[in-house]
Amino acid sequence: MKRKSKNRKSQTASNALTPNLEDNLEVIKTSMGNSSDLVIRRVMIHQTPAAIIYMDGLVDNNSVQNFILEALMLEMPTEKPNHNLFESIKESALPIGEAEEIDCYNELFERLISGETILLLEQQSKAIAASTKGWRDRGVQETTSESVIRGPKESFTETMRTNTALIRRKIKDSNLRMEPKKIGTKTKTDVTVVYLEGTAESEVIDEVNRRLDQIDIDGILESGYLEEFIQDAQYSPFPTVYNSEKPDAIAGGILEGRVAIITDGTPNVLLVPALFVNFMQSSEDYYQRADIGTFVRILRLFCFFVALFMPSIYIAFTTFHQEMIPPPLLISLAAQREGVPFPALAEALMMELTFEVLREAGVRLPKPVGSAVSIVGALVLGQAAVQAGLVSPAMVIVVSITAICSFVFPAYNLAISVRILRFPLMLLAATFGLYGIILGMIAMVLHLCSLKSFGKSYMAPFAPFMPKDQKDVLVRFPHWGLLSRPSSMTKKDQQRVDSTSKEN
Repeated sequence: MKRKSKNRKSQTASNALTPNLEDNLEVIKTSMGNSSDLVIRRVMIHQTPAAIIYMDGLVDNNSVQNFILEALMLEMPTEKPNHNLFESIKESALPIGEAEEIDCYNELFERLISGETILLLEQQSKAIAASTKGWRDRGVQETTSESVIRGPKESFTETMRTNTALIRRKIKDSNLRMEPKKIGTKTKTDVTVVYLEGTAESEVIDEVNRRLDQIDIDGILESGYLEEFIQDAQYSPFPTVYNSEKPDAIAGGILEGRVAIITDGTPNVLLVPALFVNFMQSSEDYYQRADIGTFVRILRLFCFFVALFMPSIYIAFTTFHQEMIPPPLLISLAAQREGVPFPALAEALMMELTFEVLREAGVRLPKPVGSAVSIVGALVLGQAAVQAGLVSPAMVIVVSITAICSFVFPAYNLAISVRILRFPLMLLAATFGLYGIILGMIAMVLHLCSLKSFGKSYMAPFAPFMPKDQKDVLVRFPHWGLLSRPSSMTKKDQQRVDSTSKEN
Protein backbone atom coordinates (compact mmCIF):
# COMPACT_ATOMS: atom_id res chain seq x y z
CA MET A 1 0.00 0.00 0.00
CA LYS A 2 2.83 2.41 0.72
CA ARG A 3 4.38 1.80 -2.68
CA LYS A 4 1.02 2.44 -4.38
CA SER A 5 0.52 5.68 -2.44
CA LYS A 6 4.00 6.87 -3.42
CA ASN A 7 3.33 6.14 -7.07
CA ARG A 8 0.00 7.91 -6.86
CA LYS A 9 1.67 10.92 -5.26
CA SER A 10 4.38 11.19 -7.94
CA GLN A 11 1.79 10.71 -10.68
CA THR A 12 -0.44 13.42 -9.19
CA ALA A 13 2.46 15.80 -8.70
CA SER A 14 3.34 15.63 -12.38
CA ASN A 15 -0.22 16.48 -13.52
CA ALA A 16 -2.04 19.79 -13.80
CA LEU A 17 -3.74 21.49 -10.88
CA THR A 18 -7.30 20.46 -10.16
CA PRO A 19 -10.29 22.83 -9.66
CA ASN A 20 -10.79 21.43 -6.13
CA LEU A 21 -8.89 23.53 -3.58
CA GLU A 22 -8.77 20.82 -0.90
CA ASP A 23 -7.36 18.26 -3.33
CA ASN A 24 -4.63 20.72 -4.37
CA LEU A 25 -3.73 21.45 -0.74
CA GLU A 26 -3.62 17.75 0.10
CA VAL A 27 -1.23 17.04 -2.78
CA ILE A 28 1.01 19.94 -1.71
CA LYS A 29 1.13 18.86 1.94
CA THR A 30 1.74 15.21 1.05
CA SER A 31 4.45 16.02 -1.50
CA MET A 32 6.22 18.31 0.97
CA GLY A 33 5.96 15.66 3.70
CA ASN A 34 3.88 17.95 5.96
CA SER A 35 7.03 20.00 6.47
CA SER A 36 7.08 22.32 9.47
CA ASP A 37 8.17 25.34 7.42
CA LEU A 38 5.26 25.00 4.97
CA VAL A 39 2.73 27.74 5.76
CA ILE A 40 -0.85 27.47 4.44
CA ARG A 41 -3.14 30.41 5.21
CA ARG A 42 -6.80 29.90 4.32
CA VAL A 43 -8.78 33.03 3.42
CA MET A 44 -12.16 33.93 1.90
CA ILE A 45 -12.20 36.27 -1.09
CA HIS A 46 -15.73 37.32 -2.07
CA GLN A 47 -17.16 34.19 -0.46
CA THR A 48 -14.68 32.08 -2.48
CA PRO A 49 -12.34 29.80 -0.49
CA ALA A 50 -8.67 30.51 -1.17
CA ALA A 51 -5.27 29.58 0.25
CA ILE A 52 -1.98 31.43 0.47
CA ILE A 53 1.03 29.08 0.59
CA TYR A 54 4.68 29.89 1.23
CA MET A 55 7.84 28.49 2.85
CA ASP A 56 8.74 30.18 6.12
CA GLY A 57 12.29 31.53 6.05
CA LEU A 58 12.44 31.84 2.25
CA VAL A 59 10.02 34.75 1.88
CA ASP A 60 9.96 38.34 3.02
CA ASN A 61 7.25 38.29 5.69
CA ASN A 62 6.58 42.01 5.26
CA SER A 63 5.89 41.52 1.55
CA VAL A 64 3.49 38.65 2.27
CA GLN A 65 1.73 40.68 4.96
CA ASN A 66 1.52 44.06 3.19
CA PHE A 67 1.25 43.16 -0.49
CA ILE A 68 -0.71 39.88 -0.40
CA LEU A 69 -2.69 39.36 2.83
CA GLU A 70 -3.73 43.00 3.32
CA ALA A 71 -4.34 43.48 -0.40
CA LEU A 72 -6.67 40.48 -0.55
CA MET A 73 -8.38 40.74 2.86
CA LEU A 74 -8.60 44.51 3.48
CA GLU A 75 -8.15 46.40 0.24
CA MET A 76 -10.22 44.24 -2.15
CA PRO A 77 -13.44 45.98 -3.31
CA THR A 78 -16.50 44.76 -1.40
CA GLU A 79 -18.52 44.15 -4.55
CA LYS A 80 -17.73 41.04 -6.52
CA PRO A 81 -16.06 41.79 -9.89
CA ASN A 82 -18.16 41.35 -12.98
CA HIS A 83 -15.55 39.20 -14.73
CA ASN A 84 -13.45 36.31 -13.49
CA LEU A 85 -12.23 36.67 -9.87
CA PHE A 86 -8.92 34.99 -10.67
CA GLU A 87 -8.13 37.47 -13.44
CA SER A 88 -9.22 40.40 -11.28
CA ILE A 89 -6.81 39.40 -8.50
CA LYS A 90 -3.96 38.82 -10.91
CA GLU A 91 -4.39 42.08 -12.85
CA SER A 92 -5.37 44.64 -10.20
CA ALA A 93 -5.47 43.28 -6.64
CA LEU A 94 -1.82 42.33 -5.97
CA PRO A 95 0.50 45.38 -5.69
CA ILE A 96 3.64 43.29 -6.24
CA GLY A 97 6.30 43.34 -8.95
CA GLU A 98 6.05 39.81 -10.32
CA ALA A 99 2.83 37.78 -10.37
CA GLU A 100 2.66 34.93 -12.87
CA GLU A 101 0.10 32.28 -13.67
CA ILE A 102 1.00 28.60 -13.23
CA ASP A 103 -1.07 25.49 -13.94
CA CYS A 104 0.99 22.43 -12.92
CA TYR A 105 2.40 20.99 -9.71
CA ASN A 106 5.98 20.78 -10.94
CA GLU A 107 6.20 24.52 -11.50
CA LEU A 108 4.29 25.20 -8.28
CA PHE A 109 6.79 23.25 -6.16
CA GLU A 110 9.75 24.83 -7.95
CA ARG A 111 8.47 28.35 -7.31
CA LEU A 112 7.38 27.54 -3.76
CA ILE A 113 10.82 26.26 -2.78
CA SER A 114 12.43 29.25 -4.52
CA GLY A 115 10.75 31.66 -2.09
CA GLU A 116 7.63 32.67 -3.99
CA THR A 117 4.11 32.80 -2.54
CA ILE A 118 1.36 30.75 -4.18
CA LEU A 119 -2.32 31.78 -4.26
CA LEU A 120 -4.91 29.04 -4.93
CA LEU A 121 -8.64 29.60 -5.48
CA GLU A 122 -11.57 27.23 -5.34
CA GLN A 123 -12.85 26.12 -8.76
CA GLN A 124 -9.63 27.26 -10.44
CA SER A 125 -7.21 24.78 -12.00
CA LYS A 126 -4.44 27.40 -11.99
CA ALA A 127 -2.61 29.45 -9.38
CA ILE A 128 -0.81 32.77 -9.00
CA ALA A 129 2.90 32.80 -8.06
CA ALA A 130 3.97 36.11 -6.50
CA SER A 131 7.62 37.00 -6.06
CA THR A 132 8.24 37.48 -2.33
CA LYS A 133 11.80 36.20 -1.99
CA GLY A 134 13.45 37.61 1.08
CA TRP A 135 15.68 35.16 2.95
CA ARG A 136 18.42 36.49 5.18
CA ASP A 137 21.83 36.96 3.60
CA ARG A 138 25.30 37.91 4.80
CA GLY A 139 25.27 41.33 3.17
CA VAL A 140 28.08 42.98 1.22
CA GLN A 141 31.27 42.86 3.27
CA GLU A 142 35.01 43.18 2.75
CA THR A 143 36.64 40.29 0.95
CA THR A 144 38.87 38.08 3.08
CA SER A 145 40.70 36.10 0.37
CA GLU A 146 41.76 38.94 -1.99
CA SER A 147 42.99 41.81 0.11
CA VAL A 148 43.90 45.10 -1.57
CA ILE A 149 45.41 48.33 -0.26
CA ARG A 150 43.82 50.59 -2.85
CA GLY A 151 40.54 49.86 -4.60
CA PRO A 152 37.04 48.62 -3.77
CA LYS A 153 36.85 46.46 -0.65
CA GLU A 154 33.38 44.98 -1.30
CA SER A 155 32.96 41.32 -2.17
CA PHE A 156 30.26 39.09 -3.57
CA THR A 157 27.83 37.36 -1.21
CA GLU A 158 25.96 34.05 -1.23
CA THR A 159 22.82 35.68 -2.73
CA MET A 160 22.38 35.66 -6.50
CA ARG A 161 20.43 38.90 -6.82
CA THR A 162 22.95 40.81 -4.68
CA ASN A 163 25.81 39.58 -6.89
CA THR A 164 24.08 40.54 -10.16
CA ALA A 165 23.33 43.97 -8.69
CA LEU A 166 27.01 44.47 -7.78
CA ILE A 167 27.98 43.82 -11.40
CA ARG A 168 25.19 46.10 -12.67
CA ARG A 169 26.59 48.87 -10.50
CA LYS A 170 29.97 48.51 -12.18
CA ILE A 171 28.75 48.13 -15.79
CA LYS A 172 25.80 50.42 -16.52
CA ASP A 173 25.29 49.24 -20.10
CA SER A 174 22.13 47.94 -21.74
CA ASN A 175 24.25 45.37 -23.60
CA LEU A 176 25.07 43.55 -20.35
CA ARG A 177 23.29 40.21 -20.62
CA MET A 178 22.36 37.91 -17.74
CA GLU A 179 21.04 34.50 -18.79
CA PRO A 180 19.55 32.41 -15.93
CA LYS A 181 19.82 28.63 -15.63
CA LYS A 182 18.93 25.97 -13.07
CA ILE A 183 21.41 23.14 -12.54
CA GLY A 184 20.96 20.16 -10.23
CA THR A 185 18.00 17.81 -10.24
CA LYS A 186 17.61 18.07 -6.45
CA THR A 187 19.05 21.47 -5.53
CA LYS A 188 17.90 23.33 -8.69
CA THR A 189 20.68 25.84 -8.08
CA ASP A 190 20.31 29.20 -9.81
CA VAL A 191 23.21 29.90 -12.17
CA THR A 192 23.55 33.10 -14.22
CA VAL A 193 25.76 33.55 -17.28
CA VAL A 194 26.88 37.18 -17.58
CA TYR A 195 28.54 38.76 -20.61
CA LEU A 196 28.66 41.95 -22.66
CA GLU A 197 26.84 41.49 -25.94
CA GLY A 198 28.83 42.79 -28.88
CA THR A 199 32.09 42.39 -26.94
CA ALA A 200 32.20 38.71 -25.93
CA GLU A 201 32.62 36.27 -28.81
CA SER A 202 29.50 34.28 -29.63
CA GLU A 203 31.56 31.07 -29.91
CA VAL A 204 32.70 31.41 -26.28
CA ILE A 205 29.16 32.18 -25.08
CA ASP A 206 27.75 29.16 -26.93
CA GLU A 207 30.49 26.91 -25.56
CA VAL A 208 29.81 28.07 -21.98
CA ASN A 209 26.08 27.41 -22.38
CA ARG A 210 26.74 24.02 -23.98
CA ARG A 211 29.01 22.84 -21.16
CA LEU A 212 26.62 24.07 -18.48
CA ASP A 213 23.61 22.44 -20.16
CA GLN A 214 25.46 19.10 -20.27
CA ILE A 215 25.89 18.98 -16.48
CA ASP A 216 23.74 16.19 -15.07
CA ILE A 217 24.04 15.93 -11.29
CA ASP A 218 21.66 15.99 -8.36
CA GLY A 219 23.15 19.01 -6.61
CA ILE A 220 25.36 22.08 -7.09
CA LEU A 221 26.45 23.52 -3.73
CA GLU A 222 29.33 25.76 -4.82
CA SER A 223 30.88 27.13 -7.99
CA GLY A 224 33.71 24.59 -7.61
CA TYR A 225 31.25 21.92 -8.80
CA LEU A 226 30.72 23.85 -12.04
CA GLU A 227 34.45 24.52 -12.43
CA GLU A 228 35.27 20.81 -12.47
CA PHE A 229 32.53 20.10 -14.99
CA ILE A 230 33.38 22.87 -17.48
CA GLN A 231 37.19 23.15 -17.25
CA ASP A 232 39.21 22.11 -20.29
CA ALA A 233 42.14 20.10 -18.87
CA GLN A 234 40.62 17.80 -16.27
CA TYR A 235 43.96 16.43 -15.00
CA SER A 236 46.18 19.48 -15.38
CA PRO A 237 47.63 20.99 -12.19
CA PHE A 238 47.11 24.45 -13.66
CA PRO A 239 43.68 26.12 -13.33
CA THR A 240 41.86 26.95 -16.58
CA VAL A 241 38.89 28.69 -14.93
CA TYR A 242 39.42 31.94 -13.00
CA ASN A 243 37.41 32.70 -9.87
CA SER A 244 37.17 35.80 -7.72
CA GLU A 245 35.14 37.32 -4.88
CA LYS A 246 35.70 40.89 -6.09
CA PRO A 247 33.02 42.52 -8.27
CA ASP A 248 35.58 44.91 -9.83
CA ALA A 249 37.78 42.00 -10.96
CA ILE A 250 34.80 40.22 -12.56
CA ALA A 251 33.55 43.44 -14.15
CA GLY A 252 37.02 44.09 -15.59
CA GLY A 253 37.05 40.61 -17.12
CA ILE A 254 33.59 41.14 -18.64
CA LEU A 255 34.77 44.41 -20.19
CA GLU A 256 37.65 42.48 -21.79
CA GLY A 257 35.16 40.14 -23.48
CA ARG A 258 35.10 37.26 -21.02
CA VAL A 259 32.05 35.46 -19.63
CA ALA A 260 31.18 35.33 -15.91
CA ILE A 261 29.27 32.49 -14.26
CA ILE A 262 27.48 33.34 -11.00
CA THR A 263 26.31 30.48 -8.76
CA ASP A 264 23.71 31.03 -6.08
CA GLY A 265 24.96 30.19 -2.58
CA THR A 266 28.63 31.10 -3.03
CA PRO A 267 30.60 34.37 -3.24
CA ASN A 268 33.07 32.90 -5.75
CA VAL A 269 32.21 33.91 -9.32
CA LEU A 270 33.82 32.06 -12.26
CA LEU A 271 35.33 33.86 -15.26
CA VAL A 272 36.21 32.25 -18.61
CA PRO A 273 38.28 32.05 -20.74
CA ALA A 274 41.16 32.15 -18.25
CA LEU A 275 44.76 32.58 -19.39
CA PHE A 276 47.93 32.01 -17.39
CA VAL A 277 48.67 35.74 -17.19
CA ASN A 278 45.25 36.39 -15.59
CA PHE A 279 46.28 34.40 -12.51
CA MET A 280 49.41 36.56 -12.12
CA GLN A 281 47.48 39.85 -12.20
CA SER A 282 45.49 41.64 -9.54
CA SER A 283 42.77 44.26 -9.90
CA GLU A 284 44.90 46.56 -7.76
CA ASP A 285 47.47 46.72 -10.58
CA TYR A 286 45.08 49.05 -12.41
CA TYR A 287 44.47 51.31 -9.40
CA GLN A 288 48.16 52.07 -8.76
CA ARG A 289 50.38 54.06 -11.12
CA ALA A 290 51.61 52.24 -14.20
CA ASP A 291 55.23 52.01 -12.98
CA ILE A 292 54.17 50.55 -9.62
CA GLY A 293 51.85 48.05 -11.31
CA THR A 294 54.66 46.99 -13.67
CA PHE A 295 57.14 46.52 -10.81
CA VAL A 296 54.69 44.40 -8.81
CA ARG A 297 53.92 42.18 -11.82
CA ILE A 298 57.61 41.54 -12.49
CA LEU A 299 58.08 40.80 -8.78
CA ARG A 300 55.27 38.22 -8.92
CA LEU A 301 56.85 36.51 -11.92
CA PHE A 302 60.19 36.36 -10.09
CA CYS A 303 58.48 34.87 -7.03
CA PHE A 304 56.78 32.31 -9.27
CA PHE A 305 60.14 30.94 -10.42
CA VAL A 306 61.60 31.09 -6.90
CA ALA A 307 58.64 29.24 -5.36
CA LEU A 308 58.75 26.63 -8.10
CA PHE A 309 62.48 25.96 -8.56
CA MET A 310 64.44 27.15 -5.50
CA PRO A 311 64.31 23.92 -3.42
CA SER A 312 65.11 21.75 -6.45
CA ILE A 313 68.03 24.00 -7.48
CA TYR A 314 69.44 23.83 -3.94
CA ILE A 315 69.17 20.02 -3.98
CA ALA A 316 70.83 19.80 -7.41
CA PHE A 317 73.72 22.09 -6.45
CA THR A 318 74.49 20.45 -3.11
CA THR A 319 74.12 16.89 -4.44
CA PHE A 320 75.58 16.92 -7.98
CA HIS A 321 77.04 20.32 -8.89
CA GLN A 322 79.17 21.48 -5.96
CA GLU A 323 81.64 23.02 -8.44
CA MET A 324 79.03 25.67 -9.29
CA ILE A 325 78.95 26.95 -5.70
CA PRO A 326 81.56 29.59 -4.69
CA PRO A 327 84.21 27.99 -2.39
CA PRO A 328 83.46 30.14 0.72
CA LEU A 329 79.72 29.32 0.45
CA LEU A 330 80.47 25.65 -0.25
CA ILE A 331 82.65 25.41 2.87
CA SER A 332 79.89 27.05 4.95
CA LEU A 333 77.23 24.67 3.60
CA ALA A 334 79.48 21.66 4.17
CA ALA A 335 80.09 22.73 7.78
CA GLN A 336 76.34 23.12 8.37
CA ARG A 337 75.56 19.71 6.87
CA GLU A 338 78.34 17.93 8.74
CA GLY A 339 76.06 16.60 11.49
CA VAL A 340 72.91 16.15 9.38
CA PRO A 341 72.23 12.43 8.84
CA PHE A 342 69.82 12.85 5.90
CA PRO A 343 70.47 13.72 2.23
CA ALA A 344 69.33 17.07 0.87
CA LEU A 345 66.19 15.58 -0.69
CA ALA A 346 65.03 14.09 2.61
CA GLU A 347 65.70 17.41 4.34
CA ALA A 348 63.70 19.34 1.74
CA LEU A 349 60.76 16.91 1.74
CA MET A 350 60.61 16.89 5.52
CA MET A 351 60.65 20.69 5.79
CA GLU A 352 58.25 21.26 2.88
CA LEU A 353 55.72 18.79 4.23
CA THR A 354 56.00 20.38 7.69
CA PHE A 355 55.31 23.84 6.26
CA GLU A 356 52.36 22.49 4.24
CA VAL A 357 50.87 20.95 7.38
CA LEU A 358 51.34 24.20 9.32
CA ARG A 359 49.79 26.21 6.50
CA GLU A 360 46.75 23.94 6.35
CA ALA A 361 46.40 24.00 10.13
CA GLY A 362 46.51 27.78 10.12
CA VAL A 363 43.67 27.89 7.59
CA ARG A 364 41.42 25.42 9.43
CA LEU A 365 41.91 26.73 12.96
CA PRO A 366 39.86 29.69 14.26
CA LYS A 367 41.22 33.04 13.09
CA PRO A 368 42.55 34.29 16.45
CA VAL A 369 44.47 31.02 16.93
CA GLY A 370 45.35 30.05 13.35
CA SER A 371 47.87 32.80 12.56
CA ALA A 372 49.61 32.42 15.93
CA VAL A 373 49.91 28.65 15.57
CA SER A 374 51.27 28.81 12.03
CA ILE A 375 53.87 31.49 12.81
CA VAL A 376 54.99 30.22 16.22
CA GLY A 377 54.90 26.61 15.00
CA ALA A 378 57.14 27.41 12.04
CA LEU A 379 59.66 29.29 14.20
CA VAL A 380 59.75 26.69 16.97
CA LEU A 381 59.93 23.68 14.65
CA GLY A 382 62.58 25.25 12.43
CA GLN A 383 64.80 26.24 15.33
CA ALA A 384 64.31 22.89 17.07
CA ALA A 385 65.07 20.92 13.90
CA VAL A 386 68.32 22.85 13.40
CA GLN A 387 69.43 22.40 17.01
CA ALA A 388 68.59 18.69 16.88
CA GLY A 389 70.75 18.28 13.79
CA LEU A 390 67.92 17.00 11.61
CA VAL A 391 68.20 19.77 9.00
CA SER A 392 70.75 22.41 8.13
CA PRO A 393 70.10 26.16 8.66
CA ALA A 394 70.50 26.77 4.91
CA MET A 395 67.62 24.36 4.17
CA VAL A 396 65.37 26.21 6.63
CA ILE A 397 66.18 29.47 4.83
CA VAL A 398 65.47 27.96 1.41
CA VAL A 399 62.13 26.49 2.47
CA SER A 400 61.12 29.72 4.26
CA ILE A 401 61.87 31.89 1.22
CA THR A 402 59.98 29.42 -0.98
CA ALA A 403 56.94 29.53 1.31
CA ILE A 404 56.94 33.34 1.43
CA CYS A 405 57.16 33.60 -2.36
CA SER A 406 54.16 31.27 -2.76
CA PHE A 407 52.03 33.79 -0.84
CA VAL A 408 52.66 36.53 -3.43
CA PHE A 409 50.29 35.15 -6.10
CA PRO A 410 46.90 36.91 -6.24
CA ALA A 411 45.16 33.65 -7.28
CA TYR A 412 45.10 31.01 -4.56
CA ASN A 413 44.56 28.12 -7.00
CA LEU A 414 47.76 29.02 -8.90
CA ALA A 415 49.70 28.95 -5.60
CA ILE A 416 48.38 25.44 -4.97
CA SER A 417 49.56 24.35 -8.43
CA VAL A 418 53.06 25.64 -7.68
CA ARG A 419 53.10 23.82 -4.33
CA ILE A 420 52.14 20.56 -6.04
CA LEU A 421 54.70 20.86 -8.85
CA ARG A 422 57.50 21.64 -6.41
CA PHE A 423 57.69 18.03 -5.21
CA PRO A 424 58.22 16.25 -8.58
CA LEU A 425 60.83 18.89 -9.46
CA MET A 426 62.70 18.10 -6.24
CA LEU A 427 62.64 14.41 -7.09
CA LEU A 428 64.00 15.13 -10.58
CA ALA A 429 66.74 17.31 -9.10
CA ALA A 430 67.74 14.61 -6.63
CA THR A 431 67.85 12.02 -9.44
CA PHE A 432 69.39 13.86 -12.40
CA GLY A 433 70.59 17.19 -11.01
CA LEU A 434 70.19 20.28 -13.19
CA TYR A 435 69.41 18.04 -16.16
CA GLY A 436 66.33 16.78 -14.34
CA ILE A 437 65.21 20.35 -13.57
CA ILE A 438 65.61 21.32 -17.22
CA LEU A 439 63.65 18.25 -18.32
CA GLY A 440 60.89 19.11 -15.87
CA MET A 441 60.84 22.71 -17.09
CA ILE A 442 60.61 21.62 -20.74
CA ALA A 443 57.74 19.23 -19.91
CA MET A 444 55.92 21.97 -18.00
CA VAL A 445 56.31 24.52 -20.83
CA LEU A 446 55.09 22.00 -23.41
CA HIS A 447 52.10 21.21 -21.22
CA LEU A 448 51.28 24.90 -20.70
CA CYS A 449 51.49 25.63 -24.42
CA SER A 450 49.14 22.74 -25.17
CA LEU A 451 46.44 23.94 -22.79
CA LYS A 452 43.37 25.82 -23.95
CA SER A 453 40.59 27.58 -22.08
CA PHE A 454 37.31 27.67 -24.00
CA GLY A 455 39.15 27.70 -27.31
CA LYS A 456 41.76 30.30 -26.27
CA SER A 457 45.48 29.50 -26.02
CA TYR A 458 46.37 29.29 -22.30
CA MET A 459 49.79 30.95 -22.74
CA ALA A 460 48.56 33.81 -24.95
CA PRO A 461 49.82 36.46 -25.60
CA PHE A 462 53.23 34.75 -25.18
CA ALA A 463 52.45 31.64 -27.24
CA PRO A 464 51.26 32.57 -29.76
CA PHE A 465 53.15 35.82 -29.41
CA MET A 466 50.90 38.88 -29.81
CA PRO A 467 52.90 42.14 -29.79
CA LYS A 468 49.75 44.25 -29.45
CA ASP A 469 48.77 42.61 -26.16
CA GLN A 470 52.19 42.96 -24.48
CA LYS A 471 51.19 46.37 -23.11
CA ASP A 472 49.12 44.71 -20.38
CA VAL A 473 51.03 41.56 -19.44
CA LEU A 474 54.35 42.05 -17.64
CA VAL A 475 54.44 45.76 -18.34
CA ARG A 476 51.26 47.72 -17.65
CA PHE A 477 50.87 50.78 -19.84
CA PRO A 478 49.08 53.84 -18.43
CA HIS A 479 45.31 53.81 -18.93
CA TRP A 480 45.56 56.17 -21.88
CA GLY A 481 47.65 53.46 -23.58
CA LEU A 482 45.12 50.69 -22.87
CA LEU A 483 42.37 51.89 -25.18
CA SER A 484 42.01 48.57 -27.00
CA ARG A 485 40.84 45.22 -25.66
CA PRO A 486 43.22 42.24 -25.65
CA SER A 487 43.02 40.48 -29.00
CA SER A 488 43.85 37.19 -27.26
CA MET A 489 40.43 37.40 -25.58
CA THR A 490 38.08 38.81 -28.23
CA LYS A 491 38.17 39.96 -31.83
CA LYS A 492 34.97 42.01 -31.49
CA ASP A 493 34.65 45.64 -30.36
CA GLN A 494 38.42 46.07 -30.05
CA GLN A 495 38.37 49.76 -29.18
CA ARG A 496 37.47 50.86 -25.67
CA VAL A 497 36.70 54.42 -26.84
CA ASP A 498 33.62 55.61 -28.74
CA SER A 499 34.89 56.76 -32.12
CA THR A 500 31.77 58.84 -32.82
CA SER A 501 32.01 60.83 -29.61
CA LYS A 502 35.74 61.33 -30.19
CA GLU A 503 35.07 62.84 -33.60
CA ASN A 504 32.44 65.15 -32.17
